[in-house]
Amino acid sequence: MNIILLGPPGAGKGTQARILVDSQNMVQLSTGDMLREAKSSASEMGKKVEEVMARGDLVTDDIVIGLIREKLIGAAGNGFIFDGFPRTLAQADALGTLLGEMGSNLDTVVELRVDDDALVSRITARSTCASCGEMYNDQTKPQPVDGKCSKCGGTDFTRRADDNEESLRQRLMEYYKKTSPLIGYYYGKGVLSSVNGLGEIDVVKTEISQVLNQF
Repeated sequence: MNIILLGPPGAGKGTQARILVDSQNMVQLSTGDMLREAKSSASEMGKKVEEVMARGDLVTDDIVIGLIREKLIGAAGNGFIFDGFPRTLAQADALGTLLGEMGSNLDTVVELRVDDDALVSRITARSTCASCGEMYNDQTKPQPVDGKCSKCGGTDFTRRADDNEESLRQRLMEYYKKTSPLIGYYYGKGVLSSVNGLGEIDVVKTEISQVLNQF
């Protein structure tokens, strides 16, 4: 099964992707992770990524699609979770073409719906374990009272510098301009499902599972 988790910054895509990786042995394809991994590798694609980033340029869609192609060929699991890609209609078309070329398909797109004001409030309260990346939130999932990460035991927690209201609203504006058209795009293809992205983590997990169980 191949799925896309779609939603604005902070909607919980990364958290739910990790849950699916652990519970269903799916493979998470995060654009950011793939670019960082490629940059530190010695592959031809990695050299391209390093050159582009060294110039301060944006990585092209062709490069990202190339990285995804490599992952689709080399990874084993019960399907893929596209997290952070596609972001535009052009990228959505490119991903559909790639999957078709590889004899695969996109099963469903899960949209995590949010209310902007509530989302901003939630994101400004979040923190991350510096050791393992486990996410915490002052409102919905506070850091353990003993000061140790519940996943790895680490004691260093960080907050993103851009997790402030002004930056978040700018990122939301970019999302609505470039990425939200994908909602209509995938609705037209009959593969879109929506869940409440602002629910408790376990509730959102259950709703996503109900969507996936239809396939």
